[in-house]
Amino acid sequence: MLNSGVWHRRILNVYWTLAGIILAGQILSVRLHLKLAHEFAVSDVSRTLIVICYVVVLCCLITGEVWLRAKLKYQQQAVVVCGFIVSYLLYFIAEPFVDGAQMSLMMPLMASLIYFNRRLLFVIGGLNSLIYAAIYFMLERGLLGKALLDFLLMEVIFGGFVVMGLGIIVRSRETSEYLEQLTQSEQGLLVDRAIADKLLKIDALTGLYNHKTFHEYLDTLLEQCETNGLRLQLALLDIDNFKQVNDTYGHWIGDIVLKEVAAKISEKISLNDFAARYGGEEFAIIFTDKSPAEAFTLVEELRLAIASMEHHYAGDKPITISIGLCSYYTRSGKELLFRKTDDALYLAKRSGKNQVIICEEKKPA
Repeated sequence: MLNSGVWHRRILNVYWTLAGIILAGQILSVRLHLKLAHEFAVSDVSRTLIVICYVVVLCCLITGEVWLRAKLKYQQQAVVVCGFIVSYLLYFIAEPFVDGAQMSLMMPLMASLIYFNRRLLFVIGGLNSLIYAAIYFMLERGLLGKALLDFLLMEVIFGGFVVMGLGIIVRSRETSEYLEQLTQSEQGLLVDRAIADKLLKIDALTGLYNHKTFHEYLDTLLEQCETNGLRLQLALLDIDNFKQVNDTYGHWIGDIVLKEVAAKISEKISLNDFAARYGGEEFAIIFTDKSPAEAFTLVEELRLAIASMEHHYAGDKPITISIGLCSYYTRSGKELLFRKTDDALYLAKRSGKNQVIICEEKKPA
């Protein structure tokens, strides 16, 4: 049960509190010579029995405390048994002086409701009816002269409480099942929404982010560059002679090449970097919080890794990429960053391919 240890502690605290209240009430009654429903005149034997009851109550509560603090097994059963014994002892103590003391016998039933334990509710309800019947016919009817109607009324109350408690337990389980179904439904909606959101952001073929998401992310990072001085480099990558691959081996081989290149890009970049399929055979990488030299080292390693990949399905011919790399400077703007990076990529393609070209390091005036 959720937080069962907390509820064990709370229930035991209630027993301690009730025992303390009844003891304090009796001490106060003796001192002030008050009358509580009867003349407060008890024999020495009665006083001895009351003292014995209090000693047993104290021992029972201490046993419950030790059981909980030692974290022994069957703590729920220990708390219920302790409460059952304490409730009957408190009933014996209060019954000669307080009308309606039978209500203390309801405590174990209420504990079974706190635990939402149907079996415990039936067991406690049955024991209450049997033990109270024995007490009435053996003690109360002869010694206290209680009417049979009082006994029958208490038995009806015990039975009615069990029936109502059963309804509460059943209703709580129905509510729990409903909440569980509702939670599962909400989780399903969240998963569906997450999948839909991912499909909107991810390129279906390569698994990298798509063109739209790339620009959204870049706009956000450029704002950070302007306000917080974030360092940023943009790399544009293009697969060399990709049209020839498609024309020679077919578009499905071209798709395999795109997937393998994308996988190598994902493998090489760090968690702080962002890669996307920019369009066709072109990819884009945003490097954040890196120096230009670090960004160059990463793209150069990526270029060499892709060039060394084997492609048996494409005649074992190497697949290479050309890369343009450019750093962003504050107040230069997104358009200038793209133009310079694209010019560097174009120069890499025109001057032999399979190389990295860094754009001109020209800061805005």
